[in-house]
Amino acid sequence: MSKLRIMSVFGTRPEAIKMAPLVKELKSRGEVESLCCVTAQHREMLDSVMDVFGLTADSDLDIMTPRQTLSTITSKCLTGMDDVIERLKPDMILVHGDTSTTFSGALSAFYHQVPVGHVEAGLRTYDKYSPFPEEMNRKLVTQIADLFFCPTANNRENLLKEGVRDGVFVTGNTVIDALKTTVRPDYHFATDILNTLDYSARKVVLVTCHRRENYGEPMANIMSALRDIAAQNEDAELVYPVHLSPIVRETANKYLAGVPRVHLIDPLPADEMHNLMARAYLVMTDSGGLQEEAPALGKPVLVLRRETERPEAVEAGTVAMAGVRYDDILRMGNELLQDDAVYARMAHAVNPYGDGNACRRIADAIEWHFGRRAERPDDYLP
Repeated sequence: MSKLRIMSVFGTRPEAIKMAPLVKELKSRGEVESLCCVTAQHREMLDSVMDVFGLTADSDLDIMTPRQTLSTITSKCLTGMDDVIERLKPDMILVHGDTSTTFSGALSAFYHQVPVGHVEAGLRTYDKYSPFPEEMNRKLVTQIADLFFCPTANNRENLLKEGVRDGVFVTGNTVIDALKTTVRPDYHFATDILNTLDYSARKVVLVTCHRRENYGEPMANIMSALRDIAAQNEDAELVYPVHLSPIVRETANKYLAGVPRVHLIDPLPADEMHNLMARAYLVMTDSGGLQEEAPALGKPVLVLRRETERPEAVEAGTVAMAGVRYDDILRMGNELLQDDAVYARMAHAVNPYGDGNACRRIADAIEWHFGRRAERPDDYLP
């Protein structure tokens, strides 16, 4: 019997971090030929993750262009995938999460009648414009996919409510698998300033902010609040790896450049980001992935968005919604930096996102789906 040809398709830094351990897990399986196609929707940031995890793409669409639009990303992915699918002839295509690459990869697979596995399936905000375009991307992929790999039972319930019954697995989140390989107590940063920070004496706040729905007034509110949090907490240091988006960079520089104890640095490779997070005191972010990564490391998270598709962490107490209003962000940031009891409650809450075995469960489910494994894998139960 020939090996299963399973092709993982991704194009952004967060996707690559979460798919890298799965690509490697599939490579370890005797029943599987693990293929990797990257769209390079985010070229530089994607390449750094590939280097960290030692991955080489079987196909690279290299679609990134300056100030690219959602339409150009989607159209280039679709046309580029035609040749890849015809050439590599995968038995299944795996896509991750909710990016334009995710939707385009799934749609292209459908056009070629190739089954789709959706990693990190079932996340919802039920607001199609927030996050934009991610919420609609993941809902559209749900209509196409054949297998659904849900990080949590709550994600599975979302799919059940939408009538999805077959091929649904609860696996945990693959980002926890990734953290197991990247975080080390003896880690030395290539970004020199990160080696000079006193993580024991100072309260280092890791910041990210880049989402499209935060462009404009919300991002201005966020940056203003970060500036004043730094001013009002002399024992805090804010470290902000600034996204390469020109809009994000212009806004960050306008409000935060030159502010004492605020460090604007270039985006970090995955291993540097994970090890900085492990040493930080607090995370403030509009990222989805950091809401999962930071709780696994015992770090409280303030979410700089109006809503989250990851309510499990809010319910568990590891994450709190700060929103995009200046007053709320300032108040909640100051509270975590100044009130030890509030901080301890969040830092010691239980992480709901997995045990580091998500990739094994996903690979088992794929083998079971294709009749290469006798028993259906058990769902993850925290």
